[in-house]
Amino acid sequence: MFDRHIRPFIDPPLVRIAMMLSKTRLTPNGLTIIGMGFGIACGISIGFGWPIMISFALLVLSRLADGLDGPLARVKGTASDFGGFLDIECDFVFYSAVPLGFAFADSTNALPAACLFAGILLTAVSHLAFAVHAEKRGLSEGSQANKSFFFIDGLAEGTETIAVFTAMILWPAGFPVLAYGYGAWCVLSAISRTLSARSLFR
Repeated sequence: MFDRHIRPFIDPPLVRIAMMLSKTRLTPNGLTIIGMGFGIACGISIGFGWPIMISFALLVLSRLADGLDGPLARVKGTASDFGGFLDIECDFVFYSAVPLGFAFADSTNALPAACLFAGILLTAVSHLAFAVHAEKRGLSEGSQANKSFFFIDGLAEGTETIAVFTAMILWPAGFPVLAYGYGAWCVLSAISRTLSARSLFR
């Protein structure tokens, strides 16, 4: 919901950092995998009850790497379909690692974590299924020129997920409430996207 509005503010500094990184041997796909590694480490940190600020720092590093891999690929001229595929695959590794960490840390978190997983899975399926059919119809949008595929905005996107995961890390006792609430928000996002698809793909 907020991704489209936040991009004009975060893209310029990300491009500047990417230009500096382009002078190194770091590859965009390598950066994607590094970001996934930080995301997995964040889940492990949560699961083993490491200090909150360590988990938070790992989340920030993970999302920073995720935000830089695309700009780095464009600056280096190495953007590819595989890079886009790897990027979204690693995103969902991160989206899985954080709830799993909370479930591991405290068994009473298992049910809210499962509900959150279900909501994320549903919105992911609607997101990717929409992209597949949009590609078949040759749909595109200028504002998404830097994306590896076309998709429609949803209520639950990257910005919202990062904000909720941050709140969970900083307020661990609130995980059940946040997990149930965001899981339901993801379901509403999928329903909204389904209604849009019904109208567009008729």
